[in-house]
Amino acid sequence: MLHALPATMERTPLLDTAALRLLEGQMSASLPTGALMERAGLAAARLARARWPDARRVRLLCGPGNNGGDGLVMARHLHQQGLDVRALQVHSGSKVPGERQLAEQRALQGGVPMTNQLELSDAELVVDALLGIGLRAAPRGPLYQALRTMAEHPSPRMALDLPSGLDADEGHDWGAVPCQATLSFLAAKPGLWTGAGRSLCGELWLDDLGASLSHTRFTVMQACAWAAGQTSDWHQWSPRSNDPAGVHKGRVGQVWVASGTSTMGGAARLAGRAALASGAGRVYLAGAETLDAGQPELMSSSLQTALEALKAHPTSCAVVGCGGGDAVTTNLPDWLAASGQMVLDADGLNAVARDRKLGDALRQRATRGQRSVITPHPLEAARLLELPGASVVQEARLRHAQALAERYACCVVLKGSGTVVAAPGAKPVICTRGHAALASAGTGDVLAGWLGGLLTQAPQAPLQEVTALACAWHGAAAEGWPRGGGPARASALIEAMASIHP
Repeated sequence: MLHALPATMERTPLLDTAALRLLEGQMSASLPTGALMERAGLAAARLARARWPDARRVRLLCGPGNNGGDGLVMARHLHQQGLDVRALQVHSGSKVPGERQLAEQRALQGGVPMTNQLELSDAELVVDALLGIGLRAAPRGPLYQALRTMAEHPSPRMALDLPSGLDADEGHDWGAVPCQATLSFLAAKPGLWTGAGRSLCGELWLDDLGASLSHTRFTVMQACAWAAGQTSDWHQWSPRSNDPAGVHKGRVGQVWVASGTSTMGGAARLAGRAALASGAGRVYLAGAETLDAGQPELMSSSLQTALEALKAHPTSCAVVGCGGGDAVTTNLPDWLAASGQMVLDADGLNAVARDRKLGDALRQRATRGQRSVITPHPLEAARLLELPGASVVQEARLRHAQALAERYACCVVLKGSGTVVAAPGAKPVICTRGHAALASAGTGDVLAGWLGGLLTQAPQAPLQEVTALACAWHGAAAEGWPRGGGPARASALIEAMASIHP
């Protein structure tokens, strides 16, 4: 069944290449030869006609594997409907699979014009059917040239299964060309939603190719990750929702934000404001020299008072690292020991990366039943994992997010396009919301504070789930800013988040 995959979707299972190969094999075993390819090509033809009804000249770049076979089946169906179709055959010298040969034979019998010339000048729609899910290196030779030819042509582009050159499992870009729409077959892939995937795929569509109920169960059981963009789960955990008449500020928790330095105090204030807006009952700036005149509801306290309160109230949450500077390193052992729940960001993460004893202290929190969330961007993640740089993390976002979760025994928010939320022993969740408006100073502080506010209100909520929900909430608010427009100012983002009622 063909359907769209919107960013607002509920939890959706994602399959990696190994699971997809297994599922494909199981389905093919019960069907005639080439049946899955026929279904894929027909689904692609239907989407192309619905999405670009005025496109009459369609050029399909068909690679040497089964992805190219899907394109040849699509070409045959479009040709039968009277469109001006041409299949541009791109060979790489590798052995051509039997089903792909069958698709080519049927296309020839159906009268589909075929050529080895990469000629797209008159195309009104270009179909990328070059490479499938098995790519692990940059395309070379004729495949590379085909991608460059496609990139230089201004017509709309549609990708079959995924844009050729995109890593299906991790979202790494090996040289893909952006498409206006991508039709994924059998199941959604992690790489469609994280790393370069969201920039390359355009609109996302899925056709399960008629998978039976047993195969649907297989997809759920074999999922390597989940994609999620809903915020509605907050109802089941929010005390304000569950007891709207009897709740009071003492029942919705308290957040203690480590205040920033005199030059970076704005980061802590943003985190504090976000925690207030999320619904926390009381929010304090611990160690703040001055109150936040623009947010009189924020209170201040000494560091010692904060630590004593956190020990006395283990459901409270500490938010540490938002603009704390070098002072974070001095006080972080006390925060790690005292807080029942903690969100560790920015300067706090850099302190852990520099000092192995702090890393050990972070890891030991889990043995005491304390809950920890760290929120690194790719460069901070690289420091925490002792990797050369952010680009290494970006090549395998899911794997490195999971490595961080296991190493530090905590929940991890690996920020970036397709934020990954990982937890020890659990499958990662990819957030499908948000866009470049979040590339603005202070938006990470807002996320840290908002998450701290949710955690203290619902300490019983599963840590990974409520963390993923905070990320979705953050991204959903950013979608109020137009794509390609100006940045979301962090202070305005808080109000946008507060206006969302899940």
